[in-house]
Amino acid sequence: MFGTACHDGVMRLLSALLFIISAVSAAETRPPNVVIILVDDLGYSDVGCFGNTQIKTPNIDRMAGEGTKFTSFYVAQAVCSASRAALMTGCYANRVGMQGALNHTSKEGIHPEERLLPEMCKERGYATGAFGKWHLGTYPMFNPLKNGFDEFLGIPYSNDNSKFHPSLAQEMPPLPFYDGLKIIETDPDQSQFTRRFTERAVTFIESNKGKPFFLYVPHVMPHVPIFASDAFRGRSAAGLYGDVVQEIDWSVGKILDAIQRCGIERETLVVFFSDNGPFLSYGNHAGSAKPLREGKLTTFEGGVRSPFIARWPGRVPAGQVCDEPVMEIDLLPTIAGLTGAKPPERKIDGRNMIDLLEGRPNAKSPHEALVFYGGSELQAVRSGEWKLHFPHPYITVDGEPGRDGKPAKFGQMKPKSITQSGIAGIASRHGYRVEDIGLSLFNLKEDPGESRNVAQEHPEIVERLKKLAETTRQELGDDLQGVKGSENRPLGMAP
Repeated sequence: MFGTACHDGVMRLLSALLFIISAVSAAETRPPNVVIILVDDLGYSDVGCFGNTQIKTPNIDRMAGEGTKFTSFYVAQAVCSASRAALMTGCYANRVGMQGALNHTSKEGIHPEERLLPEMCKERGYATGAFGKWHLGTYPMFNPLKNGFDEFLGIPYSNDNSKFHPSLAQEMPPLPFYDGLKIIETDPDQSQFTRRFTERAVTFIESNKGKPFFLYVPHVMPHVPIFASDAFRGRSAAGLYGDVVQEIDWSVGKILDAIQRCGIERETLVVFFSDNGPFLSYGNHAGSAKPLREGKLTTFEGGVRSPFIARWPGRVPAGQVCDEPVMEIDLLPTIAGLTGAKPPERKIDGRNMIDLLEGRPNAKSPHEALVFYGGSELQAVRSGEWKLHFPHPYITVDGEPGRDGKPAKFGQMKPKSITQSGIAGIASRHGYRVEDIGLSLFNLKEDPGESRNVAQEHPEIVERLKKLAETTRQELGDDLQGVKGSENRPLGMAP
C-alpha cells in the first residue's frame, strides 16, 4: 500500500511539474501582445515624466517608472497623415507617397499594396483593433477593416475637419463616426471620444486575453478643438488643455489596469507617444514643446521629437532613460522581430531597435542618420548629437498665440481653401506666418532649442551630414533642390 501511494504521489508531482514546464514554455513561445497608444498634437513637455508640473499624469508617469523613457524619439513628419503612414509602414512617409494631412476632399489614401503593421500581425494569428483617429484615407477601400484590423471605432480624419474648424466651418461636412465600415453617428459628442475609445480598448483586451493581440489606440485629443468629459473638466491647473491630457492619462491607466487584471503584463509591450508636436498657434488650447524649438508642421525639434515611453515588465528595463535617436519607423521592424512576423517585401526605412528597448549594454541607435521632411522638402538631418537644417521655409506663430480654440490673428486671417495643403495654405488658416532658415548646424546635446547656429565653426560636420542626407534625397526626392526621387511609391487612389 505504501509503495502504491508513494508511486501515485510521485506521479502527481511529476504531472504537476510537467504542467508548469509546459505553461512556462508556452508563455515563452507565445508572441507578445502589442499596444500602441498614440496621442494627437501632444507637446514634448506636456506630461509629468517629461517635465510638466501643472498637468498631472500619474499613469503615464507610472509607465515611465515601470519602463523606459526615450528622450530622442522622432516622428517622420510633423503632421497627422504622414506621421501615421510612417508608423504603419515602417517607411519615411515620402517613400509611400503620403504628405500632409488628408481631409474629406481627399481621394488618396494608403496604397493597398503597402503591408501595414496590423496586416503583419494578423498573419501571425493576432487579433487586431483600432480605436480612435485613422487618417490614412476616407473612402471604404482605405478603411482600417480593409487594412488588417478586425475592429475599428473612430473618425477618418482630424476632428477640426468639422463644424468646429476655426476658419472654414461653413465648408465642412458633418464629422462621420464609424464602427467598422458603417457610419453610426455624425458630429458625435467630442467630449466623449476619450472615454468611448478607452472602453472599447478595454473590452478588446478582455475579449482577446487568451491569444496574441495588436491594439492601436490613436486618440483624437488633444488636437484642437479640445474637449474633456464632465468628469475631467476643471480638474487641471493647466486649464481645459490640462483637463484633456489628464483624461488621456486616465485612459492609459485603464488600459494598463486591464492588462494587469487579465494577467498578461509580462506578455504585453505597451508604447506611448504623440504623432507630432503641439499646435502652438492655439495658445492655451495647445501644448508645449519647451525647451525645444517650434512645434507641429515644422522640422525643428518641437515638431518632430515626441515623448516616447515603452513598458514591458521583464523585458524593458524599469526606470531607465534612453537618449539614442530612433524614429517611429523603427517600430514595425522591431515588432516584426518580436512577433516572428514576416517583414514587408517592399523596402522600408526602419531598423530593429530591440537592443535599445531591452536596455542592452552599449546599445546604440540603429541609424547613422535620420532625415526630416516637410512635405516633399528634405529639410533636416540628424546624426548623433548633430542636426543640420538645409535652407528652407517654415511656419511660426504670427504674433501672440490665440486663445480658447481660436488661432493667432483670428479675425484678421484670409484663409485659403482646405485643398491647399502647402505651408502657405496652412499658415493662412491657422494663424501662422512663413519665415526662412538658412543652412544651420546645431549641437542638440548642448542646444536642444536649436538657437545657436555653429555651421561656420564645424564645416567638416556640415559636409558629413550633407553626404548622409544625399542617399535619401536621391531615393525619395527633394523639392528644395529640384531632385526627383527614384524610389517613391504611389498612394492609393479611390475610383
